[in-house]
Amino acid sequence: MELFKSGNPALSEKRFKDTVLSDVVTNENAMTVKGTLQKFGFLFLMVMGTSFYSWKQFAGGANVMPLIYIGAFGGLAVALVLIFKKEWSPYLAPAYALLEGLFVGAISAYYNFAFADVAPNIVINAVGLTFGTAVGMYLLYSFRIIRATEKFKSIILTATAGIAIFYLLTWVLGFFGINFPFLHEGSALGIGFSVFVVALAALNLIIDFDMIENGVEMGAPKYMEWYGAFGLLVTIVWLYLEILRLLSKISKR
Repeated sequence: MELFKSGNPALSEKRFKDTVLSDVVTNENAMTVKGTLQKFGFLFLMVMGTSFYSWKQFAGGANVMPLIYIGAFGGLAVALVLIFKKEWSPYLAPAYALLEGLFVGAISAYYNFAFADVAPNIVINAVGLTFGTAVGMYLLYSFRIIRATEKFKSIILTATAGIAIFYLLTWVLGFFGINFPFLHEGSALGIGFSVFVVALAALNLIIDFDMIENGVEMGAPKYMEWYGAFGLLVTIVWLYLEILRLLSKISKR
């Protein structure tokens, strides 16, 4: 059997393969693409619900930093547990979506306020571009215009890991007063970096679609639909935040 690698740690071939080896799966309790997309839609609605709550809190003058921390670190904790306890995904994936919504809503409200004068529609534009990109990537994958080959997956995986390590490094160095201005400024370097990361996040969607499709072909159990939806949500949220950052840099120019 061909081996697959994903830039998204939640959607790896090994994780799908493990479920096939450990569970007795019939046609009635097997993972499907339709079921995965339906569950993704449900998770997305949950993200929207708590995002709206955080947005309203910010608009009402409340301190949303606790919501940002709860959403970011709570979501990270749930995601880590879910990656190793995928059979819990029907319960943990919705919890992750609710927590992620708190974070996304508060961050979006902040950007909307900070760029109200120069880019009043920055959040709406970011949402539109995110979904436009996701649909575009799905079509490119469906028509096999972009193929998730071994070489393609290896390149995307390496680049994604590099960006993750770089972000972690900048976060740690920030505590010591060492900053990387291009991460936030609207310089050519800063915009170029954000364009690269946005493209990388978009290409991760190709691998996510491929992992879900191969999970179905392997006969993964039904609960893996929640797991696949969770992994797809992780990439979509990452893509949205990077597009929002890119638009903010462009607005600063």
